[in-house]
Amino acid sequence: MRVLFICVHNSARSQMAEAYLRQLSGPGVTVESAGMTPTVINPLVVAVMAEEGIDLSGKKTRKVFDLFKEGRLFDYVVTVCEESLEGQCPVFPGVTHRLHLPFPDPAAVTGTEAERLETVRAIRDAIKLRMVELAKELGSGTSRPLGDVS
Repeated sequence: MRVLFICVHNSARSQMAEAYLRQLSGPGVTVESAGMTPTVINPLVVAVMAEEGIDLSGKKTRKVFDLFKEGRLFDYVVTVCEESLEGQCPVFPGVTHRLHLPFPDPAAVTGTEAERLETVRAIRDAIKLRMVELAKELGSGTSRPLGDVS
């Protein structure tokens, strides 16, 4: 089973989802992430994931089209862009199932450092909860997990 998380920048939501699903899945699941216009991992995301014992400090972002050019195929492609931005989420051709699991963008949070960290923690926790569910769905052999739009 191969799962790809995609978002616009591959700097936050897709990275968190990849890390959690990789941690929660068995050895038969390969998990990756990429973005349309990759940037760098959001430092707030690095901080809140470190609180969970997950080190994203050395992680690089990837371009979704590079994976396509390499001929990579995925059983599931999961977009994690917000509902209002779903049209800007990249599409990966040739997938068996496409899921859309929208989460707020950590790059858009405002406030003091403490307030921004608290908001990103809430986004992290929502992603973690959904990845627990997705890992169970994938592990049970469910052919169309909740949220499947293919």
